[in-house]
Amino acid sequence: MPLSTDVARILAEPLVQAFFQDTAGDWRSERRYYTLKSGETQEVVSQITIEFLEAGADQLLELADLHQLDPQKPLICGTTVTWESEYVGTGKKPVAGSTIFGVRGTTLYRDRGFATSKPVTAQYHFTDSRTLVLKTQYNDSSFEEELRLIGQRYRTRQTVISRAGEQIMIGQYLETRL
Repeated sequence: MPLSTDVARILAEPLVQAFFQDTAGDWRSERRYYTLKSGETQEVVSQITIEFLEAGADQLLELADLHQLDPQKPLICGTTVTWESEYVGTGKKPVAGSTIFGVRGTTLYRDRGFATSKPVTAQYHFTDSRTLVLKTQYNDSSFEEELRLIGQRYRTRQTVISRAGEQIMIGQYLETRL
């Protein structure tokens, strides 16, 4: 039997708050993207900074406004993530950016998506207290992501990107706390 919305929220919110607190800090991300049709592989190295945001933080208030959320039901926590990425072996210039995440219930709100500058939402759940699973959908694309904390120093991520129901890319990441 599926959990009611209230029960799912009560179970998820403390887990996501602890997970976000545990991921705060500076990370080096080494990742590979595999394009499934062509077999092409792209390597990317990033420096990532994650800042935990408490309920009521200015960034979360702005994010809630961006998503037109009821101010009487605030986002319970969130993070800001900033990065600088280098594409290995391509000659591309480094890319820098940032995004804001906020949470209420079992929904994760973002100021922008992976492949869009528009605000997006994701549904999330935990397979255990250190493994967060996200599913985001927009523009006929689906992004299924698993983030797993391993001890205090590492985390892994895997993303499967689908378009029109067909898996087109897999991203695998090893991230090391600096």
